[in-house]
Amino acid sequence: MFFYSTRHQSPNANLRQAVMQGLPTDNGLYMPSHIEKLPASFFDQIENLSFPEISFAVAQCLLQDTIPAADLKEIVYKAINFDAPLIPINQNLACLELTHGPSLAFKDFGARFMAQIMQYFVRQSKQKLYILVATSGDTGGAVAQGFLGVEGIEVIILYPSKKISELQEKQLTTLGNNITALEVAGTFDDCQHLVKQAFLDTQLQQHLQLSSANSINLARLVPQAFYYVYAYAQAKKYGKPVVFSVPSGNFGNLTAGLLAKRIGTPIHHFVAANNANNVFTQYHHTALFNPRSSVTTLSNAMDVGNPSNLQRIQDLYNNDIDAIRADIDAYDYTDQQTVEAMKQVYEKYNYLMCPHTAVAYLGINSYLANHPTEDITGVFLATAHPAKFLDIVEPALNIKVPLPENLAKLVDRPKQAIPMSTQFADFKAYLMQL
Repeated sequence: MFFYSTRHQSPNANLRQAVMQGLPTDNGLYMPSHIEKLPASFFDQIENLSFPEISFAVAQCLLQDTIPAADLKEIVYKAINFDAPLIPINQNLACLELTHGPSLAFKDFGARFMAQIMQYFVRQSKQKLYILVATSGDTGGAVAQGFLGVEGIEVIILYPSKKISELQEKQLTTLGNNITALEVAGTFDDCQHLVKQAFLDTQLQQHLQLSSANSINLARLVPQAFYYVYAYAQAKKYGKPVVFSVPSGNFGNLTAGLLAKRIGTPIHHFVAANNANNVFTQYHHTALFNPRSSVTTLSNAMDVGNPSNLQRIQDLYNNDIDAIRADIDAYDYTDQQTVEAMKQVYEKYNYLMCPHTAVAYLGINSYLANHPTEDITGVFLATAHPAKFLDIVEPALNIKVPLPENLAKLVDRPKQAIPMSTQFADFKAYLMQL
């Protein structure tokens, strides 16, 4: 098993190279050389398996012989030590709660797996590793928690100033130790651009061992496939085709779902649910991809104007837009629609959603409206705990949301962040002095 670049202009890599480099030299993204299917018998008995057992099987399928089985099992079991329950909402809908990890966001799955696999490789090399990560909200907190105290690894998180929630900011600016936060005077796209430039800078590559913890890194992507397969295991008892609605920003989450389908999981269809940053919706409708500057919305973790993982989706489907449309529907929604969905679900089902989850809920309802003859189980993904967005959820619903313990303890901690411009020269100068 090797890993190739989606742009096919750089050498193939082994798993260690793909994970530790993060990006190929041609600015593409790594993909596995071949994707095998799990046997049908696995899915026949899947409801009898635990989440870690399912995750290990998926990891072995996607990574093949790149890590010895015993070591891979230890990595998976250490990383996937919390649940992802499927919560019934009504007879046709269920919510996959991906909010039970340490940072209360779906990014915990990828961040914890990546921390374990990188530590595995760092132990072998003895050279300090510097992780660069851009965040539009939840990635930073998940990476900070996942890598906190991991020996031999320093984490540098870039986030857009005043464009993430206060609690999201606390999650990545109050930990200290091996976690450093850079507050960038720009957008998420600016943060992501700085990270990508750093990986393409030869002088920096010679000065530091750099890697990325964004979903551009294969080690973040693979574990996100775990919970799609686990969700199918939980939904199997309903006896209906499963459709997943995924709140989409940088499109790593949806790409992981497509990988889960590709290895044989009986997934009927996907919905890419977008906010006003609807470049994928427009690409889906017109076959033309026109990236642009992101705009600020209530679902801030999805405020991405140039989604990196579209490269991977196009690669999976050989750039065939009709093949993409056959597996994915795409819709986008306004902030007003998002708030109305939060109100509706709370009033009707007494269920709290964050703004991103509300976008996913809107997506599955659009699918049901456009496919009225299909009898399906619609699964919408809850990607963050509503308490992380108190400034939005509480006034929208006119309620007081209790803070989970691991958020409450951050409230009074002082923020520690280094101001950073959007100029690469300034970012490079900071890294060169490390």
